[in-house]
Order: sequence, then C-alpha cells, then structure tokens
Amino acid sequence: MGLKAGTFVLLLLGLILVSDARSFVDSTLSEKVSNKEDVCTLCEEYVTDALSYLEKNVTQAEIIEDLHDRCSQLRGFSQQCITLVDYYVPLFFLQLESFQPHYFCKRMNLCGKVVALVEEVRQDSCGVCHRTVSEILIKLQDPDTQLDIVELLLKGCKSLKNYEKKCKTLVFEYGPLILVNAEEFLVKNDVCTLLRACGGGHSWDGIVVTQANYQALQAIKHELIDFTGVLRSWNNSASSEVCSGWAGIKCLRGQVVAIQLPWKGLGGTISEKIGQLGSLRKLSLHNNVIAGSVPRSLGYLKSLRGVYLFNNRLSGSIPASLGNCPLLQNLDLSSNQLIGVIPASLAEATRLYRLNLSFNSLSGPLPVSVARSYTLTFLDLQHNNLSGSIPDFLVNGSHPLKTLNLDHNLFSGAVPLSLCKHGLLEEVSLSHNQLSGSIPRECGALPHLQSLDFSYNSINGTIPDSFSNLSSLVSLNLESNHLKGPIPDAIDRLHNLTELNLKRNKINGPIPETIGNISGIKQLDLSENNFTGPIPLSLVHLANLSSFNVSYNTLSGPVPPILSKKFNSSSFVGNIQLCGYSSSKPCPSPKPHHPLTLSPTSSQEPRKHHRKLSLKDIILIAIGALLAILLLLCCILLCCLIKKRAALKQKDGKDKISEKTVSAAAAGTASGGGEMGGKLVHFDGPFVFTADDLLCATAEIMGKSTYGTAYKATLEDGNEVAVKRLREKTTKGVKEFEGEVTALGKIRHQNLLALRAYYLGPKGEKLLVFDYMSKGSLSAFLHARGPETLIPWETRMKIAKGISRGLAHLHSNENMIHENLTASNILLDEQTNAHIADYGLSRLMTAAAATNVIATAGTLGYRAPEFSKIKNASTKTDVYSLGIIILELLTGKSPGEPTNGMDLPQWVASIVKEEWTNEVFDLELMRETQSVGDELLNTLKLALHCVDPSPAARPEANQVVNQLEEIRPETEAEMETTLIGSGGEGGKDLGSNED
Repeated sequence: MGLKAGTFVLLLLGLILVSDARSFVDSTLSEKVSNKEDVCTLCEEYVTDALSYLEKNVTQAEIIEDLHDRCSQLRGFSQQCITLVDYYVPLFFLQLESFQPHYFCKRMNLCGKVVALVEEVRQDSCGVCHRTVSEILIKLQDPDTQLDIVELLLKGCKSLKNYEKKCKTLVFEYGPLILVNAEEFLVKNDVCTLLRACGGGHSWDGIVVTQANYQALQAIKHELIDFTGVLRSWNNSASSEVCSGWAGIKCLRGQVVAIQLPWKGLGGTISEKIGQLGSLRKLSLHNNVIAGSVPRSLGYLKSLRGVYLFNNRLSGSIPASLGNCPLLQNLDLSSNQLIGVIPASLAEATRLYRLNLSFNSLSGPLPVSVARSYTLTFLDLQHNNLSGSIPDFLVNGSHPLKTLNLDHNLFSGAVPLSLCKHGLLEEVSLSHNQLSGSIPRECGALPHLQSLDFSYNSINGTIPDSFSNLSSLVSLNLESNHLKGPIPDAIDRLHNLTELNLKRNKINGPIPETIGNISGIKQLDLSENNFTGPIPLSLVHLANLSSFNVSYNTLSGPVPPILSKKFNSSSFVGNIQLCGYSSSKPCPSPKPHHPLTLSPTSSQEPRKHHRKLSLKDIILIAIGALLAILLLLCCILLCCLIKKRAALKQKDGKDKISEKTVSAAAAGTASGGGEMGGKLVHFDGPFVFTADDLLCATAEIMGKSTYGTAYKATLEDGNEVAVKRLREKTTKGVKEFEGEVTALGKIRHQNLLALRAYYLGPKGEKLLVFDYMSKGSLSAFLHARGPETLIPWETRMKIAKGISRGLAHLHSNENMIHENLTASNILLDEQTNAHIADYGLSRLMTAAAATNVIATAGTLGYRAPEFSKIKNASTKTDVYSLGIIILELLTGKSPGEPTNGMDLPQWVASIVKEEWTNEVFDLELMRETQSVGDELLNTLKLALHCVDPSPAARPEANQVVNQLEEIRPETEAEMETTLIGSGGEGGKDLGSNED
C-alpha cells in the first residue's frame, strides 16, 4: 500500500502546486479509465491494501506508535505531525473498518467522479508533469516549507468533498514518510513515466513488458532445468507475449508482478537476475527440485510481498538482504537444505507476519530481534539445529504471535515466562528440545490457546492448576518429561480437549474421576507414570475415546469391562494389581461367606477324640524318617559329582562347552554373561559362543553411525562376527528393547542380514551380533575400489535384484519399513550377494534418536522429497531410496556428491532430457552396451520411475523385483551362486557395517 499511497500523495501535491495541474493525466490513461469498471477495480485494489492492516490484526496502538516514529524524523514538524496522527488515525479506523472495498468505492462515488474528471482534463500532460516535478523539487530543498506542503495537501483534500476525510487520512499516514524521502525518489525515478503522464511508454494493460524485465525472465529460464516442459511457452519471441502467453507469469501495467510455478518439476537454480524484476510482488516456486542458493538479489525488490520456495533442495545460507524488503509479508523457505544462522535483519522487514524456516539445518540462536518482531503472527522453525535459550518474546506491550513451532531443535533453559503472556497465542510446540525448569503457571492464562506441546524435554515440577483455565485447548502433550504430582481435579473444565498425552513422566496419585466429564476426548495416554488406585468408572462414558493407554503404572482393581473389550491388553500391562483386561489376568472370584456357628460343646470335642499313638504308627513314622535321611545323602553325593565334573570340563578349555549350554543357545534361549556378567541371548546361527568369548574377542572398528559403532570381532576359535554396539542413551528401556529385538531375531531372508544374538551388559551396554560380510558395504564396493577393479553389469544387476527382493520381503512379509535405506547399509558377501542391514533398528531407538537417523539419511541424498512434509516414512519412501541405489549402480556416482549443482536424479533427468542418455552410464558399462544396451536403458527407466516426485507414481518393491527379472532373467549359474552365498537364508559370511 505504501507505494500506491505515496504516488497518490505526490500526484495530489502536483495538483495543488500548479494552476493548470488538472492537465496532469495521460491521454492513454484517460482512454483506459474512461471505462467505469476499470476505475472501480483500481479503487478496490487500493482499499484492499489499506485494509490489510486490519486483516493482520495490527492494533491501533501499534500503528500510532509506528507513525510517531516516522514523525520524529521530520525536523521542524515532528510535534505537529504527532498531534495530527493522534487525532486522525482513530477516525480512519472508525470509518474504514466497516467497509468492504467494493461497497466503499461505490459509496464514495469514486468511480463516476474519476471518469468525469478524466473527461474534463483531457489535455497534453507530459509538460505539465515535468514542470510540476521541478517545482516540487525546489520546494523540497527548503525544509521549512514542509509544513506548508502538508497544509496545501490538506487544502487539496477539501476539493474532494465526500472523500475529504479519507484523503486527509492518507496525507497524515503517508505524508511525513513521503516528504522525508520524496527528493531522493523524484531525482532517481522518472515519475512522469511511472504515472504515464508522458506518451511513448508501453500500454497500461501489461501486454508489453520493459526490456529489463524481458531479459531478466530469459536469464531465469536459462538457469532453470525444465524436466516437464512447462517453460516451453517461455520462447524467444517478442516481449509482447510475456504477460499473455508465458506460463506462471503475471503482469500489471507493463511490469512482471508474479512468478508462480509450483509443482512443475523444475530443477536447476534461481538466477540472481531475478533482482531486476523491480515490481515483483510474489515468487512461488515451491514443491520443485530447485537447488543452489536463495538469490541475494531478492533483497533489492522493494515491492516483494511473498516468497514461497519451500520443498526444494536449496542450500547455503539465508540472505540477510531479505530484511531490506519493506513490504515482505510471507517468507517460506521450509523443507530445504539451508545452513547457517537466521539473519537478525529479517526483523527489519516490518510487515513480515509469516516466517517458516522449518526442516532445514539452520544453527545458532534464535535472534532476539526476530522473536520480538511486532508483526509476526506465524513463526515455524521446527526440525533445525537451533540452540541456546528461547529469547523473551514480549517487548513493550502486546504481541500478535499466534503460532510458534520450535520443536526438534537444541534449545535449552526454561520456558520463557513472557511467552505465556501472549494473549493471542493459538498453537505452541517446543517438543524434542533440551528445556528444563518448570512450566510457568502463567501459561494457563492464554484464552485462545488450542494446542500445547512440551513433550520430550526435561521439564520438572507439576502440571499447573491454572491449566484448567485453558478453555480453548484441544491438544495437550507433555510426554517424556520429569513432571510429578497429581493431575489437577479441575481438568474437566477443558471442555474442548480431544488429546491428552502425559506418557513417561512421574505423575502420581489417582486418575481423576473428572476426566470422564471431558466428553470430546479421543486420545488419552497416561502410561509409564506412578498412578495408583483403580481406573475410574467414569471413563466408560467417553464415547469418542479411540486411543487409551494406562500401562506401566501402579493401578489396582478390575478394569471396567467396557474398556477391556474396546482396547487390547497392551493398554493395561505393567500394572501388577490390575486385573480383568485379558484371559491371562482374570480377577479372582469372591469367596462365599459362611458364618461360623459354634455349639456350646464344640470346644470340648477335641478332648473327646484325642488318643495315643499305636505301635504301628510309630514304626511307619520311623521308616519315613529313615527314607528322608537316605534321600538327603543321595542329593549331597550327586551335587559333589556334578561339581567335580564341571571342574574337569573347565580345565579342558572353552572349546568343550556342555551340551546343555549349546542346546539352550541354539533354541534361542538366554544364557548367563559369564565372568563379565550380563545376559547373552542366541538365535539360530552357524556357531555358538559365550558372553566371555564375545567380550574378549579381538575387535576392529568398521564404522560409526547414528545407531552406534560397528566392529569386526574375531573370536578365539577364529570365527568372525559383526558386532554393533548401540548408543546407550538412544535406545529404549530394557523391556521394550528385548521385545523388539526378539522379533528382529526371527526375521530370515537370503537378502536380509541375519541377527544372530544380542547381549545386555550389567552397565546398560547393548550389543547386536550379525553375520560378517567379507566384501563390506555397497558404497565402499562402488566408490572406494581401485581403477583395476571392474564391476560388470551382471554383478550390478545381481545386487539390484537382491536389494529389491530383501526390501519386498520387509514390506510384504514383515510389514516393516526400512526408513534409512542407503548404499552404506547394503552389505556384500563373498559371492557379492546383497544383504540389507539396519532394518528395524529404529524400533530399538527412542523417538528422538529415530528421527535423527532419518534426517541423516536425507543429507546423503537418499530421502524422498515428500518426507520432509509428511514426516512419516512409507513403502514409497523406501522405493525412492531403492531407485537412488539403482541409479548409483548405473552411473557409478554417489548421491551425496552434487553434479553441477544438481543431485543424482536431477542430473540423470537433465542428461536424458538432452537425449544424451549414454552419458549417464558408468564408463565401465559402456563397454558392454552392445550386449546389454537394452537392459541398461530399461533399468534406467525403472530407476527414474522409482524416484518419481509423486509417491503415488512409484511402484511397490515387489513390482520392482518382477520388472528387474523381466529385464534380465536369472540364469541357473546365478541362482546357484546366490544360494551358495546366502547359505539358505541369511548367509554364513558376516559383514562390515559402515552406516
């Protein structure tokens, strides 16, 4: 609105300062606005921009304060300016707030008046315009005349009759700012051409753009890669077709004002030439695969209002120059690969109300200036590496912030007290950080708060009683903290609550009966706390309850039958005194009560029946005692013999393990941890070892990953195994861990790395034992070999088939998603058979650790583009990773190394587009093109199908297996090699794991 209002003030200034100023209208413009509908549209546009203040909930006090600051820049007019602001701004809000733009323009009769004015003043305007500008410049050189100019402007407003008050409002709001900068503006800009007061320019309808705009668009097209052909309309014809025929381009009065090309499959980079589109208001290129950096030249665009570049592959830092855009309202750079710090200069964009930088790799603190912005209503910085304490959000009065999302960062310290004083807050998420301290009771005084998430922190103290005042609250998540004390009884005052998650805290006391009064609640998780007493009967009245969990507490008594039928036993386990929730935990039947009645002579009956022992009784008792003594002697003798035999076996050496130990290990049972202590559990495998054998083995580090460290362990008997030592702080508790790892130990497939055993140490150590793979990882096999080592197509196809089969088995038979499929966790045995490793390990991890694994996979180029938005892995995200690995096999290139600023799929697609398909393949494969050329091309098509940007367009893993077998049917020799290498299921060779 600023440029339009400023132009209006300058135009009004010209009309006042010269006697023949009514000629100040372009003849071309006269023809255009002679149509009453065009004038009304222009009027509505101006009023809509004026109303944007109201739509953004900018308070009257904030606008007045901002105008006071502008007034202070005027030398001799500051006090008069402040007086005028205080008087007229409230009137502006009073009158304008009740109008819709359409009705406002009609009511003020602006449409007809402007048309009539244009008809009256149809004269040569160019000379008049230049004379007017010259006189204005002369006036402005004398600061003392600024007050006179404002008075002249106010006099000019009187001639507008019904519009006088609105005119004065514009003068008071924008006059001071325009006067301060008018001289520089008039010198640097051809105002007469801008206002179309002089002929010779392009027409106002925007069909023809300036040469600078045309050249900038050509430069932008040159640096973009058009995979889908959407930019074919951006041809090299005359600039007259830019606005009418170029896809995604919008113009206004001969200037490009918008570039909108989302979801078009565009790659490449964004040209710095975009900074030459001086009138650009909106840049929307989201949901593409554009790489490179965010152009710094965007900071030159003074009209820029919206930047939407989310869901791309942009890298580098956020340009500080974006803070130079005075009209910028919406900046969304989420779901990219940006690094560095958040520029504090963004706070200088004084109209920015929506800032989304989530799902990047930004680091450093949250700038105080950004947190204290007067205009931000939406701030989303989740899933970054931001650290330090959360700054104080409150400065000098109210704050318009409604949505704040800082989850999945490294913030520490306490929850800011000031944050809980923002009366407009609706959503707050600070989960998955390192926050400590207690929850401020002031957080219970947020009348509009709908969602509050403090989960996965180290917050202590109690749940504030004031939370019962959050009448608008829909979702409350305090999972995985250190909260204690009871749940407030007045929690039933949260009438709109649908989700309550207090899992994994130290909350005690009974479960309040009042929870049964929250009729709309759908999810209730109170598990892993210290709740006592029975499950309240009032909970059976919660008809909308679809998820319920009170496991691992100290609850007692019977589970209400309605709840036990509606939810399975996992919702109630871990409560020793709780019964009635499964057939294995029935409640004891009450014993019948028979009152005891004694006759008067009953106490004398024992005397009547008392008799002496006979000789026969004495003999039987003596024989029984003798037999008992003999049995005791036999037991003592047997124990001595067993102890002696055990000592002899121990002396012979560790290679002579007792048959009892071997059979127990082979059956998947637990054995002792030997001298070291702990617990070793074997599944099936080619050989058996003890905990002492494992802990005393010679170890060689093979690699480190988010899960832990992988070792090659050589036992005393010469056998080799791969051992993965899991990071202790990232794994689940012992009970959950053993349940999950037991399920993993039962999975068997010739292309899945078999888990053979696990060990739980006395100090919390957790070791997983796998088969050792002699050829290491696929990543090392492809990229770390010498030039003399060649990998033929037959071997590469065999590996691709093996990975596909293993993945299909996980998806179809085990109902499991890998989530982190990369070339580093594909291991190769001696026959180069592929074995997928690290499947299911995320189930052993805490939620925070599992999330970190996925983020790491994304940096290596294997993560599907949609994952950053949906936040959940699926079979289709696994297939995308499979497609990347197949491209890796075809090209010999690592997806973690960009080529010409593009990732692997982008680079392949760009080569295919130019019809240079053979340039894609590894040079080694080009020697075989005569015999396998069709197989290479068909496999390339399949791989590109797997990495399609749309998940729905990708095949399932079993379909990939079928297509690969159609492309190259397996020979008997290859099948035999596969069976030999696999050993029937998991393979006897064990592998390096360099995740």
